[in-house]
Amino acid sequence: MTTANTTTHTLLRAEGFSCPSCVNKIEKQVGRLKGVEGVKVHFASARIEVDHDESVTSVEDVVAAVAKAGYKATPSAF
Repeated sequence: MTTANTTTHTLLRAEGFSCPSCVNKIEKQVGRLKGVEGVKVHFASARIEVDHDESVTSVEDVVAAVAKAGYKATPSAF
């Protein structure tokens, strides 16, 4: 029996980064969400990569978590 992989890889563009410690804040906040398997914040390019189960955590949930950390994020194609 095989189980379908429901992990979605989402890219976000972030605004408001001013220091590398912002990275930890965002990774912690997004990482707390149910269904999130991995978060990687790229400080230099202001990108956030999130691997999550979209049936549990939507892209909007991830954007809201970034906002809760004090930053603005929008979905990005690259």
